[in-house]
Amino acid sequence: MLNTLSIPSDGPAAPLLIVHGLYGSGRNWGVIGKRLSDRGPVAAVDLRNHGDSFWSDSHSYEDMADDLAKVIEAHDAPMDVVGHSMGGKAAMTLAITRPDLVHRLIVADIAPVTYTHSQLQFIEAMRAVDLTRIEKRSDASAQLAAHVEDPTLQAFFTQSLDLRNKRWKLNLDTLAAQMENVLGFPDLSDTFEAPTLFLSGGQSDYVTPDHRPKIRELFPKARFVKIPNAGHWLHAEKPREFEASVRAFLDQAQ
Repeated sequence: MLNTLSIPSDGPAAPLLIVHGLYGSGRNWGVIGKRLSDRGPVAAVDLRNHGDSFWSDSHSYEDMADDLAKVIEAHDAPMDVVGHSMGGKAAMTLAITRPDLVHRLIVADIAPVTYTHSQLQFIEAMRAVDLTRIEKRSDASAQLAAHVEDPTLQAFFTQSLDLRNKRWKLNLDTLAAQMENVLGFPDLSDTFEAPTLFLSGGQSDYVTPDHRPKIRELFPKARFVKIPNAGHWLHAEKPREFEASVRAFLDQAQ
């Protein structure tokens, strides 16, 4: 079972499951999850090979969707599901293969397509950190700066540091070996017929007009919203706007 951060609530809305992206964890979503818990219960998972969840040699979207299905079945199924980037692909796979478990779906800045860019440079940057010299997260950020210019990304990666044991809470070897799977998307023939929101950053190029035919093929009730002045990490760059968009969709979509 995936490690899960659960935020209880007396709110009447359906429970919400939050699924992080590559190199992330459920704790990245703690603030947004807490704010959205006024509606109803919220759960934020650590996907396999991330955070405090188990490590595996496999990192396919079918396997990740199965992991998420077990979480939902252990809670009060079905759930609304929010997934960002890699987590969005896992959530889409879940929604199409197990629509009985997903009430409504929000996909944050990703499309059901194969991408050509690689994320391996970040794995190499993390591997280059001398963990024996790390006493606090800022020590790791200083080393990451030699390979990762963006301070926001430096801080993001260091959230996956286990300072006490001087290790990454990321299975870097499997994630590197499975990068082709991460960049791809399963060949799925079924559809998800419930309301779906594709929420993108206005400055991101992860979801383009060219992707819309494929999105509508798999998600006939897809809606599209962009958050101005936000990039791929839209929930971190514009958390209040992200929260407002999620809240508006869930409060209105039936």
